[in-house]
Amino acid sequence: MRVVVLLVLWIPLSAQQPTNQPCRALEYRQFDFWIGTWDVFNPAGERVGTNTIDTVLGGCALHEAWTGTRGYPGFSYNIWDQSRGLWHQTWVSGTGNLLMLEGGWRDGSMVLEGQVQRPQGPVRNRIVWTPLAPDSVRQHWQTWNDSQGVWATTFDGLYVRKRD
Repeated sequence: MRVVVLLVLWIPLSAQQPTNQPCRALEYRQFDFWIGTWDVFNPAGERVGTNTIDTVLGGCALHEAWTGTRGYPGFSYNIWDQSRGLWHQTWVSGTGNLLMLEGGWRDGSMVLEGQVQRPQGPVRNRIVWTPLAPDSVRQHWQTWNDSQGVWATTFDGLYVRKRD
């Protein structure tokens, strides 16, 4: 008679290593300086809105929730598109505007650009986010002026981290 011994090794699910760890590349962390709840001021020092940026989907994306002092809300999703090697933002405003931007980390800033179609023709946009300190970020939004051949400022905001 033969005796067969069956050894069962039990490992709890929490201790098992996941086989797929999405969004772990360092590029996914390049925009983390923008995470937080912010008061936003124009160059004259006037508060123009609040903005909350959170990580979502297990750190795979950032979600932005903007509320302007004049009531114009907007949301964006921001993600490192690993397949194309660039950052993508889709912005939707409470007035029905859509803006899609793409780009990446350049010279100490996140630089995203995109084009929208307007009745007068296409408009090129560029938004640059620059971390100034752990508790402040500058967002500089520009549109291309074809007639002058220069970028013109649309919005220049200083983000100051809110304290609880």
